[in-house]
Amino acid sequence: MTARWSGDWARPAEPSSPDVEVLIPAFGRPAELAVTLAGLAGQRSPDFSVILSDQTEDHPIWREASVAAMVRVLRAQGRRVRLERHLPRRGMAEQREFLLARASAPYVLFLDSDVWLEPDQLRRLHAALVESGCGFVGAAVQGLSYLDDDRPAERAAFEPWRGPVHPEKIRRGDPAFERWTLHNAANLAHVAAEHDVPEGHWVLYKIAWVGACVMFRRDALVECGGFRFWDELPDDHAGEDVLAEWRVMERWGGAGILPSGAVHLEAETTLPERSVDAFDVLLGSD
Repeated sequence: MTARWSGDWARPAEPSSPDVEVLIPAFGRPAELAVTLAGLAGQRSPDFSVILSDQTEDHPIWREASVAAMVRVLRAQGRRVRLERHLPRRGMAEQREFLLARASAPYVLFLDSDVWLEPDQLRRLHAALVESGCGFVGAAVQGLSYLDDDRPAERAAFEPWRGPVHPEKIRRGDPAFERWTLHNAANLAHVAAEHDVPEGHWVLYKIAWVGACVMFRRDALVECGGFRFWDELPDDHAGEDVLAEWRVMERWGGAGILPSGAVHLEAETTLPERSVDAFDVLLGSD
């Protein structure tokens, strides 16, 4: 089902079984979340629903006017929006596992609450993942305040996938780990400017990992353990997404998509403490 236009908003919505569930972990920052939801409202296809897990402590974030308005827009468009209150906070891995356990669609998009998606980005992610058959495809978020900050050295690691995406094993210290610099600042925008990709199309490329906007085959993520490792970590960890992606990459492969229409809002982080990386704790020197 494509999004219903305004002429149909007052009509009852037909029930559907969405191809994609968008999973959004939230904690504070209602203005940024509203922008994230507005980006989703601009997506025409594929059919998707939204699950929002809120850990804002004083009151549910959907009571904020801007968030409530965008939830109403999505529902008027025919999208199912599920609002979950999930406390206490036990770290991002537990929050992501909570969301994953409530999903049932064949594809799940983990989308952070401070990311705006260009119209058609959801379709491109879904189509690229279906066609490639790999475990996940991510749209790395870009900080557009850095558009005038060209960093050729940081984007030198860009390497398109030529042929099928195949499994990779990556650990800190490996040459492939150094691909992480591709996603700094607005590096992907500069890479895209060097590649003549027709509008609506994409190129898949090799990654170290992708943060904030990643679409998985749900069965592949679940088969590789999802985020069930959450109780082996301190609450103030980071890197839980890297660990989950690496496990999927080792079995199914993973890729980034170029160009990326995922924009980081460059708001203050809700995770200021990042001294513990989940992949270092649980993988070690493996």
